[in-house]
This record gives sequence, structure tokens and C-alpha cells, in this order.
Amino acid sequence: MATPAYDIAIIGTGPVGCALALCLARRAPDPGRIALLGPEPAPCAEGRSVDPRTLALNHGSRALLESLDAWPAHAAEILTVHVSQAGHLGRTLIDHHDLGVPRLGCVVSYDEVLAALHAAARASGIERILERPGRPRPGRPVRLRVGDLDLDARAALVSDGERPRGLHREYGQHAVLSTIRASRPIPGRAFERFTRHGPLALLPHPDGGDLYSLVWCVPPDRARALEALDDDAFGAALQQAFGQRLGALGKIGAMHVFPLSMHAGPALRGTGVASVGNAAQTLHPVAGQGLNLGLRDAAQLADALAPWLARPDEDVQPALERFASRRRIDRGLTLAVTDTLPRVFATGNPLLRHLCGAALAALDLAPALRAPLARHLLQGQRH
Repeated sequence: MATPAYDIAIIGTGPVGCALALCLARRAPDPGRIALLGPEPAPCAEGRSVDPRTLALNHGSRALLESLDAWPAHAAEILTVHVSQAGHLGRTLIDHHDLGVPRLGCVVSYDEVLAALHAAARASGIERILERPGRPRPGRPVRLRVGDLDLDARAALVSDGERPRGLHREYGQHAVLSTIRASRPIPGRAFERFTRHGPLALLPHPDGGDLYSLVWCVPPDRARALEALDDDAFGAALQQAFGQRLGALGKIGAMHVFPLSMHAGPALRGTGVASVGNAAQTLHPVAGQGLNLGLRDAAQLADALAPWLARPDEDVQPALERFASRRRIDRGLTLAVTDTLPRVFATGNPLLRHLCGAALAALDLAPALRAPLARHLLQGQRH
């Protein structure tokens, strides 16, 4: 059998695919045997962002990106997170001092993170193929169709572009994204407020100390109604839902809306093929865990493949199976948390809502109860 063109083909050039490529390049004797397949991001128009999203990256994700020389120039630190429930007593405050870290996380521009990762990938020595292949065909080797050509690799690692197949839930919610200016900002503080219709998050924004990134989860008809409001009316609606903790709130950026669902599938998809990031799971945005979980996928997959990279003529499948086994606990816990929280707090059962408020109060009063959840959201399960 002819030697495959590459040892590893990574399909998807989003943040997780690029981070995976960089992690593997650091461990590979010959980074040129690793191919990253997919287009580069479009350049940002001056004064505009191609992608309006910001990303909440936890402490562990920042440490990973810094180690890969791919941390963006601008970031807003999250030092505390204030968690509350609209209409009920009880709240909890998670502080970075309680966990012994310099910060809980940071909020960064999606565009800046992706640009930093692609710049690092161009300097890493890996092969760049600026075209997305078709679905990989498992086997020894794995075969991919790229344009009119067939390309072989010993392993194909899919990071985005395909929806996972397996678990699926529709939340009956849309996420409303925008940028908000607050008259009384609290430096370093993020807010997660659970309302009757879904969670509402305000996160420090990297573009200014009085700016916040809004993620407001509401039913589809409410999302359409919010889209139709002018800036003043939208600010008033947000003020009613959030309260007065940050003073007057006003929308200054464009609004973007997308439906929310959960999809999760197996980490292994046949001989020589594994999934990470959005190709393995897409989550509800509550607690901002999606990309953080995907970056942990990338780091642990690179760790699992490191010994094999020195002996690529050996079978790669045992290394992929070790990776899948090690990821089960972290993936399962994170899926459970992000799937349960928005549904439990949005319940119409008044007794359950009171219990949720009591639980927040208990977490605030008992650090021993709060710490395990906070630490999982901070860094996940990395072993």
C-alpha cells in the first residue's frame, strides 16, 4: 500500500480545528505531515466585524491559546460571575479569588481569536489546503475527496461543518445577540440571569469598559418582537428583564438572532475518523461552555496522538479509542449542565422555581458546594 499523503487530515478551520492543528504540530516530528483543510476566514472590512460574536473563554482555554501563541490582542477579563433568578430571592457570586486563579475567564472577539489562530497555523509548518473536503470515508487509510482529487490520510479529525448525529434537543428558544452600553458598569463582572423564558447573560466586552456582550435566550415569537423594536424600546425591554444592577442599559450594536438546540454524537465515527468541537457536540450557550469544551477536545486528542505521531506506521485506532474514553466524563458532565440549567430555571412550576432560588442561595453561602461546579466551568475535566 502506498504511503498516505498525510498522517493526519484536520477538517474544519474554525477555532477548534486550528487549535488542534497547532497542538499536533508541537508534537509531530514533521508538521508537514499534518494537513488543515478548509478556507481561511474572510478579511474584516475596516470598522466592521465579519462575525458579530464574542466568546467567553475560561481560564483553561486562555492558558491553552497562550501556549499556542494564539491569544488575541484585546480581551475583557471576567473576575466574578453574578448568578440570579428573575422574580425570586437567592443569588450566588463566583469569584476568582475563591478558586485561586488570576481570572475566571475572558471575553474576546470571535474574529480576533480566529485571526490569531490562523496566523499561528501559517507559521507552524503544517500543510494548508484551502478547500473543504467531502465527508471522510473511514478505513486504512481514510480517504477524502477534495475537489476533483482523492486524498489519503492515516487519520481524519473533523472539527466543524457537520452536525453531530445522536442526542438532539430543541429548546424552543432563540438567542438574541447584541452589544449593550451600561451607565454604571462593574469592572470584571459578568452576569447570568435566569428568567422565566430562558437565561440572559451580560458579559464584559473587549471593546470598552462600559460595554457588555448580550446573550438573551427567549422564545421565537419574543425574539421576533425584540428584532422589531427600535434601540430605545429594546433597551427598555432589556432593563425590565435584567434590572438596575448596571444602571441604564442601551443597545449600540446590531442585533443577531439564531435558534438554539443541542446535538451530540460519538467521538469516533469509524476506523481512523474522530470528531471534536462542533462536529462532536453543539450546546446551549448557557454558561458559555461550547468552545471551551471543544478546546479541551483538541488538547486531549493531541495528547492521545502524541506517542503515535512518532510511529505513524502503527495503527492509529487505539490512540483514537483512548481519546474517546478519556473524554466521556467531561463531555457528559458539560452536556448535562448546559442541557439542564436552561430547562429547570425556565420551568412554569412555581415550587421548582422557588427551589432553584434556594439552591442559588445555598451555593452562595456554602463555598464547598459551589466550588465543584465553578471549577468544572472554569477548566472542565482535563484528565
